[in-house]
Amino acid sequence: MSLHESAMRTLTEWSPGADDGQEELRREYLTFLGAHENAMWKACSDGHLTASALVVDPAGGRVLLTLHRKLRMWLQMGGHCEPEDTTLAGAALREAQEESGIDGLTLFPGGPLRLDRHLTPCAWHLDVQYAALAPAGALERVSEESLDLRWYGYDEVAAAADESVVRLTECARALVGDGAR
Repeated sequence: MSLHESAMRTLTEWSPGADDGQEELRREYLTFLGAHENAMWKACSDGHLTASALVVDPAGGRVLLTLHRKLRMWLQMGGHCEPEDTTLAGAALREAQEESGIDGLTLFPGGPLRLDRHLTPCAWHLDVQYAALAPAGALERVSEESLDLRWYGYDEVAAAADESVVRLTECARALVGDGAR
């Protein structure tokens, strides 16, 4: 199965929880995938799907954000899919490990937490957002794509990051509160 087919399956099967426009975005992503065979790749100038993961430390009540080198914003880990990626979840986990430097991350079960569509310097990003559990004692390492990494308490994220990251953090926090650890 190609990454494109896998993304179609993921988004077809995914059901957003509390719908704050997520169902509409899900349908838009599926329409975009249906219209663009190259929708998974940066070369798709109309936009492309990306995968990201918010690194969560439930025991510490915090999330790890990266100060993105190009955008100069505090964000979750993530970015473009690569040819070796076979699933969106795998791409999100790869990006989280590469950008955080943390070995042993695992994605929370149940698929994506949210979708977020935003304009970047390269094109529209149709981001599929996951959450990754940091292992106990995790040590982060700044990558070439980051200017810095920093742990933020759940309630500190709003002062540092944009609304998309705040909403993703809220979803991850609710998931942890539901005993999904």
